[in-house]
Amino acid sequence: MRIRNIIKCLIAVVIILCAFFTLVFSPIPSMRQGLVLPFGVVKPFPDSIKQGLDLQGGTHIVLEAEDTPGAPVTDDSVKRAVSIVERRINEMGLTEPLVQQEGAKRIIVELPGEKNPEKAIETIGKTAVMEFKDESGTTQLTGKDLKTAKEQIDNGHKNVVAIEFTDQGAKKFADLTAANVGHRIAILLDGKVLTNPVVNEAITGGKAVITGSNTLEEAKRLAILLRSGALPVKLKVMEVRTIGPSLGQDSKIKSERAFAIGILLIMLFLIIIYRIAGIVANLALLVYVVILLGVLKYLEATLTLPGIAGIILSMGFAVDANILIFERFKEEVLVGKSLRSSMETGFKRAFSTILDANVSVMIAAIVLMLMGSGTVKGFAVNLALGLIVSMFTAIVVSRSLLTWFINTGLVLNPRWYGLNRPIPAHLKKGEQK
Repeated sequence: MRIRNIIKCLIAVVIILCAFFTLVFSPIPSMRQGLVLPFGVVKPFPDSIKQGLDLQGGTHIVLEAEDTPGAPVTDDSVKRAVSIVERRINEMGLTEPLVQQEGAKRIIVELPGEKNPEKAIETIGKTAVMEFKDESGTTQLTGKDLKTAKEQIDNGHKNVVAIEFTDQGAKKFADLTAANVGHRIAILLDGKVLTNPVVNEAITGGKAVITGSNTLEEAKRLAILLRSGALPVKLKVMEVRTIGPSLGQDSKIKSERAFAIGILLIMLFLIIIYRIAGIVANLALLVYVVILLGVLKYLEATLTLPGIAGIILSMGFAVDANILIFERFKEEVLVGKSLRSSMETGFKRAFSTILDANVSVMIAAIVLMLMGSGTVKGFAVNLALGLIVSMFTAIVVSRSLLTWFINTGLVLNPRWYGLNRPIPAHLKKGEQK
């Protein structure tokens, strides 16, 4: 039993340390504020986790799908457009965007930290229909024949987009170039000519380059459009709203203040009611916060106001779990058992209740994750992660700390565990019952 407890303590310590170092250390030095050490950069907690639009500001964009000849708006086409827009934004390297469908035709895009939305709109809003046409104006290949595209600088120090065709596309391109030696082939994007070179010889390698980009950034945007594919419907920008950092900072300050006040009140309540056990619960609560934030940092999750609400709710379950354990512990002491025996029995009796409560809430969180979107999904994910961490801190951390307090023999008076009654005779003698 003693060896098993030691192993549990070691596992708990390792998890806590891993979470702490994940949270406050970044392996790559950056321009952001922090203490640079040989093995990484120490950052304050608020700077170590990505923050959403409502906390750090950014850009809110509303797109609407439009009917065009041959491309009517359907639910399936809008869903595919959402997927393509999300892919384009991810390839642009923007931090944790939110892309979701709203109603039948609208797509909501949120870009946290993005203060210059024009370039983003230029990339995500383009239909990006690519065509290869001969001199007669006949379309011989389309973007569907492309396998991949990558921006690069050629030997002449020009910014180009290197493209590679699919097997079928490579054959089509070889036939097209072989049939048009000495003639021009136009490469168009949304009807605009990107380049119009003269074919000198048949190209059979299944690869080509598109010139005409003035900068490497422009070539990168073109490559993103080609990789993501054409939108199934035309998207019109209906609204662009920039949320300033001051508004986000105000929400952040209020959230931090509410979080701090709530934590302090909970800690004070636990100490007043449960004394030593309350101190144990508070230590476990601090461990809970460190582990959960460490997990969020490791998963590169974005912290939003709904996400904070999910964390606070799961924190309530962590506190409830400790209260259940301590109440069962007190009941066992009141019937005359020793502190150590009461602690073991109390944890066993409380475990099933804690498990049932957490499982029922976890089911609801999973449903929200699967059925919800955007802020609802963020709330559900943080709630689910918080529930898992709260189970660990209540069952392992609280138990280990309480066991240590009792085994030291320094505090044996039940009054220090929230029991206002005289110390039993068998506890004075150190007997186990």
